[in-house]
Amino acid sequence: MKLKLNIKPVSEWLPGLKHPLVIAGPCSAESEIQVAETAIAIKEDTNCNVYRAGIWKPRTRPDCFEGVGEQGLQWLKAVKTITGMYTATEVANAGHVEACLKHGIDILWIGARTTVNPFQVQEIADALKGTDAVVLVKNPVHADIQLWAGALERINKAGITKLGAIHRGFHAFESAPFRNIPLWQLVIELRTACKELPIICDPSHICGNTELIPYISQKAMDMALDGLMIETHIQPGIAKSDAKQQLTPLQLKRLLNTLILRKPDSESAEFKSSLEALREKINSADEQLLLVLSQRIDYSKKIGEYKKANNITILQVNRWEELLKNRMNLGQVMGLNSEFVKEMYSLIHEESIQVQTEIMNVGRNNAIRKGELV
Repeated sequence: MKLKLNIKPVSEWLPGLKHPLVIAGPCSAESEIQVAETAIAIKEDTNCNVYRAGIWKPRTRPDCFEGVGEQGLQWLKAVKTITGMYTATEVANAGHVEACLKHGIDILWIGARTTVNPFQVQEIADALKGTDAVVLVKNPVHADIQLWAGALERINKAGITKLGAIHRGFHAFESAPFRNIPLWQLVIELRTACKELPIICDPSHICGNTELIPYISQKAMDMALDGLMIETHIQPGIAKSDAKQQLTPLQLKRLLNTLILRKPDSESAEFKSSLEALREKINSADEQLLLVLSQRIDYSKKIGEYKKANNITILQVNRWEELLKNRMNLGQVMGLNSEFVKEMYSLIHEESIQVQTEIMNVGRNNAIRKGELV
């Protein structure tokens, strides 16, 4: 996938933005005092210069706290006056955009539930035309990178060049340690599709709890992402939404002070030489790996031909279960992650099934093309 966007780097979004960019503040604006006290504490403890707070909160059930609405924008405006921090909030429709622009909100983000709906994204894009707003787009709830890319393209086509993405994780159907699984490979795919696109990580929504936030924050920095959006509340225990995933300003300070920021490259000739030598070894290992995979698929084809000749079904569940168990055990002995081995062999098995299916249907497909079968 290639993503062609006309965008500006974070350093050109707003004066004084730092790298990595840190956006901090409560999940929801709950009261004027809570908004102000949280902002003052964040500013004093961390010197962060972007403050976030949800004004409109999309909720599945109607009786849940759905935000304070437009009055919260006045509170954010006051935060800007008191602390000098830039302000950021979520928008889900044209009305939200217009209200935010009227109150001088500096950064708007499109939430995961909105990203999945191209009609809503286009409505927001139309409302943004002719403005110089900074807009961030969260990944969709489910792992569909095309929806994510499409939302970014729609906003960019509206003339928004101060544009970035937010990685907030993806819905997991199965039980997992994370509220939303990170799926870093999709972040890599997006970064590869558009190297200039700023990507910010939202560890609060990925983790769903405060214990894992430091780990995901460091992982994001190690992956060369451009910043963090971390939910921070003056009293998380009484928060009206997402209480378990919000840090206190002091906890945020400790987290930011322990982050290790790494360089994207080194000028050391010794480093470059050693790295190149190791990469050559990887290239050689990859060639051998692809050769072995090619041989394995050839064996699968021969097995498919043998099954067809003897009128045997393609899928042999007992054989597959035994093979997978043995390979995971063997991989573990060799120091490989069991889940990695399981995923790899699932893909190999899927390809083997596919090539055997094609072999089984050769005669039938030819007959269909000739009109002999209806």
